[in-house]
Order: sequence, then structure tokens, then C-alpha cells
Amino acid sequence: MEHKKICQSCGMEMKAPADFGTEANGSPSQEYCCYCYQNGAFEEKDMTLEEMIETSIQYVVPNEFPDEETARKQLQEFFPTLKRWAKAQ
Repeated sequence: MEHKKICQSCGMEMKAPADFGTEANGSPSQEYCCYCYQNGAFEEKDMTLEEMIETSIQYVVPNEFPDEETARKQLQEFFPTLKRWAKAQ
């Protein structure tokens, strides 16, 4: 079974090299995607967990969840399991 790489900030699946963010030395990040992490830092470094949830809803409705309420509830459960947000708890 193949292990999927997901961004430890937003949960996006990272498949192609372009999906991965970059470390300060320019190497690919193995933990964060290109939208969340560039040059060794988070793009939105002051973003809160709640802001990430609200920002992400538009990307998961209707493809992954049928409506905003369902998406919000699922993301509130899922995001705290990701490395970036687990530290904030």
C-alpha cells in the first residue's frame, strides 16, 4: 500500500514535485505544500487554525464535502491532527 504525502498544514495531497513547498536552502519540504510553505517559512505565518479552516472550505466543497457546514465540522476534527496545528493545541 502506497503512503500518501499530505501537507501538514492544509491536508492537501502532494503528488507532483511542484506540489511540495521549499525549505530555506531551496530543497523540497517533505511536510508542507507549495501553497503553505516557501523558503523555509509559512506563507501565512500568523494564520490561526480557525482561519485555516475557513480558508480551506472553498477548496473542499463540493468535491470532498457536500456543504460548508459538513466541511467545517470535518476540518475542525482533521486539522488538529496535522503537525502544524497539533503544536498549537
